[in-house]
Amino acid sequence: MENKIKLPENVMLIDAAYLNFAIQDLRGYFESVLKRELQQIDVAELISYLALDSNYAEGESTTQVMFVYDDQSEHLVHCLPSSLKEELDGVAFNSPWGEFVFASVPTADMTTRADLFIDLLQIVLDSSDVKRLVVVSHEEYADQVTPLLQTSGTKEAIQFTMQEPAQSDDYRCELLPFPIMQAMGIRGDELQ
Repeated sequence: MENKIKLPENVMLIDAAYLNFAIQDLRGYFESVLKRELQQIDVAELISYLALDSNYAEGESTTQVMFVYDDQSEHLVHCLPSSLKEELDGVAFNSPWGEFVFASVPTADMTTRADLFIDLLQIVLDSSDVKRLVVVSHEEYADQVTPLLQTSGTKEAIQFTMQEPAQSDDYRCELLPFPIMQAMGIRGDELQ
């Protein structure tokens, strides 16, 4: 008997530790450049910006947002809500781009964050239900993520990174700073 995990057409797989690193890094830099305190990030707003940068169309779609975390990344820094265990697991929000359903997946001291992320990525890629995959993964295990994304086949795969992304014919790369900056309330005219 086949044990199949039912997933929606859209999945966002996010390494919470990497997202925390990106937020902390960008916040420190832009607060010194702009000489003002930046607002806390509304997680629903950040997810919406990631969806927009992933070319979501308005409509009634469902997206499973999975945060992978360990003991050191149990809370999202400078975010509201912030607790992956208490506030961002089993909840959802609706937007013009559909419903976003959150699941927070801990390592539970049984595996590494990288191994758990790779296992979940493989499950999502193997699912015939998933049509679009958005990935926010750490560079420390990029050598494992890249080959998997290159085999994404008919799925639309989008990877967000902090560095200028390498171009790939197999999947799309986007810069993670842009949706984070929008969610922190940084306006384009402030950067002129």
